[in-house]
Amino acid sequence: MRKINEIFYSLQGEGYHVGTPAVFVRFSGCNLRCPFCDTQHENGVFMTDEAILEEVLKYPAEMVILTGGEPSMFIDEAFVEMFHGVGKFVCIETNGTFALPDNLDWITCSPKEGGKVVLPGMDELKLVYQGQDITPFESMPVRHFFLQPCSGENIPETIQAVLEHPKWRLSIQTHKILQIK
Repeated sequence: MRKINEIFYSLQGEGYHVGTPAVFVRFSGCNLRCPFCDTQHENGVFMTDEAILEEVLKYPAEMVILTGGEPSMFIDEAFVEMFHGVGKFVCIETNGTFALPDNLDWITCSPKEGGKVVLPGMDELKLVYQGQDITPFESMPVRHFFLQPCSGENIPETIQAVLEHPKWRLSIQTHKILQIK
């Protein structure tokens, strides 16, 4: 049984896959407590893997995004393989503080204050920008670097940081602009 906050179908609103239809499996629970987190951790229901898969299969998207909370606390290789068995491309959005199963298709790491990233590699790094020094993150083993304004509040500062550090790309929470989930 896994505690699931919600399962929903929408467009990926951030990062490399922005605009891509996806089924989001949002877990409840996290080892960090970020003030800008959009997950209500007290909410959620315990679901079997079969019930989670059944809900995911109600939607036509190939992409499944495991998010949270912190999904790495609750998944394993068999859970990921369950989705592969029905042809899904499995992504995770993680703070990077726990080891991950080797069979994930895409890893988005969003490091947070108070957490130490332990991942040996990742596809994209999505850093919520709050004015911190971003240069230490540039040596991390990652293919794509995204800097994202914190809740859309500091867009000009984030744009300036990207202009000063061209290794990074701007990521805006387009789902909030479009008023979709």
